[in-house]
Amino acid sequence: MKELAEARDAHQKAEGISKGRRGLLIVNTGKGKGKTTAALGLMMRAHGRGLKVRMFQFLKHENAKFGEHRALDALGLPYEGLGDGFTWRSRDLENSADMAAHGWTLAREAIESGGYDLVVLDEFTYPLKYGWVSWAEVEQTLRARDPKLHVVITGRDALPELVELADTVSEINPVKHAYASGIGAQTGIEY
Repeated sequence: MKELAEARDAHQKAEGISKGRRGLLIVNTGKGKGKTTAALGLMMRAHGRGLKVRMFQFLKHENAKFGEHRALDALGLPYEGLGDGFTWRSRDLENSADMAAHGWTLAREAIESGGYDLVVLDEFTYPLKYGWVSWAEVEQTLRARDPKLHVVITGRDALPELVELADTVSEINPVKHAYASGIGAQTGIEY
């Protein structure tokens, strides 16, 4: 308790920290589980504070009804499935690329609309990595966005340019995963 009290008393806020709201670019990347879950947590927190939120999912299809979709529906929070499932299973990668490009058009319109406080681009690192969406266009849109708009981008293998531009980057890597022990995806946990 003494060490805890000393640490508490020694804590000082860093100087030069800005006050007031500033839109952040947040990237959740890495090979571990929890990137989308963390973005959903931010959506919930923002919604709880009265902020307008919207999610675009670049891999999940429009009719998907995973656990997060059921929760978002119950809360009345907008989201859109823009993909055709996992790209590594796609039988028509040209269609997957077209869907990603169309999804980016919708997401860009939402970012530019001024109608949201937080926009989530879930699994968006894949269209960037595959070149289905132009990094130059995405960068321009992110730099020109309303200075109070938060944007969260999730997915593996975030481009180095995206990492450089971001305000906050969390790399989520597995230490241990049940799947490696032969335990399949669990309802309410993975989907």
